Amino acid sequence: MNLLKAAFSISALTFLSRITGLVREQIAAALFGTSATLDAFWIAFRIPNLLRRLFAEGAFTQAFVPLLAATRAQHGDEATHRLVDAVATVMTWALLAVCTVGIVAAPVLVWLLASGFDPATTDAAVLMTRWMFPYIGCMSLVALSSGVLNTWRRFAVPAFTPVLLNLSVIGAALALVPAFRQRGIEPVYALAVGVMVGGVLQLGLQVPALMRIGALPRIGLAWSSVRAAWVHPGVRSILGKMAPAVLGVSVAQLSLMINSQIASHLGTGAVSTLQYADRLMELPIAMLGVALGVVLTPQLSAAQAREDRAAYSSLLDWGLRMVLLLALPCAAALLLFATPLVATLFNRGAFGAHSVQITAAATMGYGVGLVGLVGVKVVAPGYYARQDMSTPMKVGIGVMLLTQVFNAMLVPWLGVSALTLSLSLAAIVNTGWLLWGLKRLDHWQPAPGWGRFAWRVVLASAVMGAALALFERQFDWVVLGQHELRRAALLGAAIIGAVLLYFGVLAASGMNLRQVLRRQV
Repeated sequence: MNLLKAAFSISALTFLSRITGLVREQIAAALFGTSATLDAFWIAFRIPNLLRRLFAEGAFTQAFVPLLAATRAQHGDEATHRLVDAVATVMTWALLAVCTVGIVAAPVLVWLLASGFDPATTDAAVLMTRWMFPYIGCMSLVALSSGVLNTWRRFAVPAFTPVLLNLSVIGAALALVPAFRQRGIEPVYALAVGVMVGGVLQLGLQVPALMRIGALPRIGLAWSSVRAAWVHPGVRSILGKMAPAVLGVSVAQLSLMINSQIASHLGTGAVSTLQYADRLMELPIAMLGVALGVVLTPQLSAAQAREDRAAYSSLLDWGLRMVLLLALPCAAALLLFATPLVATLFNRGAFGAHSVQITAAATMGYGVGLVGLVGVKVVAPGYYARQDMSTPMKVGIGVMLLTQVFNAMLVPWLGVSALTLSLSLAAIVNTGWLLWGLKRLDHWQPAPGWGRFAWRVVLASAVMGAALALFERQFDWVVLGQHELRRAALLGAAIIGAVLLYFGVLAASGMNLRQVLRRQV
């Protein structure tokens, strides 16, 4: 399998997901700007998302995918199907309990994330949390399906699935917001309806994909089936691996919770500002980090199962080179070209000049540490593939404490943008710390040529960034909003020119891109 081709296909579909997500944010920005009601929606949406990242895409995936890949490599498809059935049964019943508790405990959950809201905003957030909480059930089962499909090297459906959520929310915003306004219903509730419909659609898409590979889980409904699934050795192994993984992932999610809590005390619109900056940051992370992580994790697990140390190290080395090659120029763009990006994408309707200013500052904070934010998606699987969950957990605890030190130092000075800067600085430390651990344990040995490769990437990124910074200063990007097509054309020309300049400098410096990109397994 050509890893670059697989990563590119995932990246392309993930890019479609992020583009539709960007359209979703644009519509929300135009309809609600950085208002208190939109703050309430983002907090309500963040609660099931935090739990999804913690238990489904986080700890569960980290424990499930390596075991699934190893089981298939060592014991074949029949044993793998039995593992999937057992895991699906236990997960389904656990999710029913979690969703019930979450709906009842919604006021407590909102308070934990945003105690700084006024009573009306809090009430709206609680109501929308209750509406959207079953979303975590849908997405946890989607995470199970994605793990199975990725292990069978069926990457397209998992990568495309998030598009359905975005399309659902977009459709709800366009169709239901006007209808809600006419009936005197708070219009932002339409977005919550879109989230729930999107969750159901995402889960429904998995069924035919799993049926095609003969891996549709059989969920046990009788007590005897549940008891048999509970004692399955694979389920026990996953639960045992999930305990440290939950702690490790919860560290990152706890940092996000603390950021949300701080933002709720920084005034109206701070939570929404973080969401818009997150959207711009997630574009390169999803296209690069997530795609590389999805492709590398099963391959690393298989190499570990074969005890092929050379292949294991080579896979990590290739992933790290891709991170530097593709994430560093994106980081330069977020850091030096944030205002044109934010203004062109969001500056319309209720999203005015002040919203552009504070969102651009928050986006620049993410630019500082984008390489770290993307890099951890490649470095962490190096531990998970070895079923080592405790090391990322221990590192994560230290990084979380460091993040709060940065917040204490920077928030009084920089406000909401300090929250993104703190996460970025901590992400650099996180990736460097984990990478040092892999090197010290001899799991990763850098291939020859890293020095030449790195300085060429840094040079090309610096030249590109300088050109973007110079181009930004030529226009008032908010005033250009009076001529939407011209502003969009200028942004498009700048991006295309930056890409050509970056790869042109790389070629002029002597880099053989084809050789760098090629990786077969």
